[in-house]
Amino acid sequence: MSKIVLVFISLFTTLQLQAQTLEKIDFQDPNGGSNAINIAVSKFDLADGNSYFEDAEDLEKKGDYNEALTLFGKAAFEYNVIKNFNRYGQAIIKMSNMHYQLGRFSDAEQILLNVALKNYSKMGSKFGLMNTYNLLGKVYLASSKYTQSMWFYTQQGILAKQLSLNSSYIESVLGIVQVKIRKKDFTLALRDLKTVEWLASAIKTTQYKAQIKDAREMIASKTATKKQS
Repeated sequence: MSKIVLVFISLFTTLQLQAQTLEKIDFQDPNGGSNAINIAVSKFDLADGNSYFEDAEDLEKKGDYNEALTLFGKAAFEYNVIKNFNRYGQAIIKMSNMHYQLGRFSDAEQILLNVALKNYSKMGSKFGLMNTYNLLGKVYLASSKYTQSMWFYTQQGILAKQLSLNSSYIESVLGIVQVKIRKKDFTLALRDLKTVEWLASAIKTTQYKAQIKDAREMIASKTATKKQS
């Protein structure tokens, strides 16, 4: 695990402890009574988290991934302390994606495994887990860890079926196609592409047409090169 991720996780642990301290302060009754008055004194605010998040998205669109990563991190801190775990998860996912865009695949992997998965498991969010599995499949593919990539894309597909999310299921199969192409399992990849075409036709969408075309062209190119050699 890289030093960046270790520091990141350590900071989150520290902030969680601070939040517990800030949430409640017991004030003794001035008359000496034993009943305490609980007063919320958290300095963290949802609006602050949202502000950081929005600014980070603007930087992301401009391709300034390092600065965006910093602000997504600040947003995640705010959301975590006020226990808005849905928004916290979104910020974490964004952070991992910034690492991915910067080519820091190991950092992206560690944040997804050690923070995102734990957060969505705690929430019981199948949708959040499904999206995290998709990103892990993507990260492991970029790292040439094909067994892991295949496993996570498969898990994404399982949850997509459970949630009746056809588009997410198609995306999981397309991810598996990319793994099989990298592994030179071209026959199996073509079979999966036919499945994608059938599924896309069933839900009457053309949004995957370009991806299917690119995959077929890549297979044709690699197959031709193999025959020439």
